[in-house]
Amino acid sequence: MVGAVMEERLIVGVGTRERVWQAWPELHRMPRTTLGALVPPLKRAVVVAPHPDDEVLATGGLLAMLARGNTPVCVVAVTDGGASHPGSLRWPEPLLAAQRRRESVDGLALLGLAPQSREALDVPDGQVRAHIASIARWLTNFLRPDDIVLSTWELDGHPDHEASARATAIACANRAARHIQVPVWMWHWACPLDTRVPWQRMVRLPLSADALHCKKRALRAHRTQLEPQDTGRRAVLEPATTARMMRAFEFFILPA
Repeated sequence: MVGAVMEERLIVGVGTRERVWQAWPELHRMPRTTLGALVPPLKRAVVVAPHPDDEVLATGGLLAMLARGNTPVCVVAVTDGGASHPGSLRWPEPLLAAQRRRESVDGLALLGLAPQSREALDVPDGQVRAHIASIARWLTNFLRPDDIVLSTWELDGHPDHEASARATAIACANRAARHIQVPVWMWHWACPLDTRVPWQRMVRLPLSADALHCKKRALRAHRTQLEPQDTGRRAVLEPATTARMMRAFEFFILPA
């Protein structure tokens, strides 16, 4: 799937506005799931995040609710996100990478998770595709057969997201672990009834008011991604993007 034609799933402009998604009746008719159905009791949840902030965008509400229930959780940070501000004088890559690691730890704390819940693989940002095999090996050694593993979607439109999903799929197959995928940038380039999206496999998890509050606070910890860049580039996460990910539900693509 990583080799699919990404030109068809471009992440440009503001994308499909949240009001368009909210006006689509089928969005509100997708089957509801529960916390226990997604991550059964006594199971460990492992979230594979391509960049710092993806764990919040994709699964922040889920993580907050798991933390409240004392469910074992691990967030695997594939990259340090140091390439998000090309050409920046304020945030040269080494400084930005260190800052984004701090933002990730701070964001997890706001979700109720300790720094020890985070594992860093230090794959170069933007180069995940070249490291699929090594990531898959690491995950295969790390995962347990009864883990519930969540990654970004294999056709999400961002190359690091797709490569992380592919590596996770390989490791889950090796360990017979359950692999659930989460769309992040799909909400940007897709539109209602888009035939490229496996809607029939998608479920939605209602977030408690407290979990949604924690998710919003955790996202604000990633301030480097929310502020306009000194190069004149716009913020990586614009309001149109965050609006799509700060719903009262999180959406998950179940295994086929």
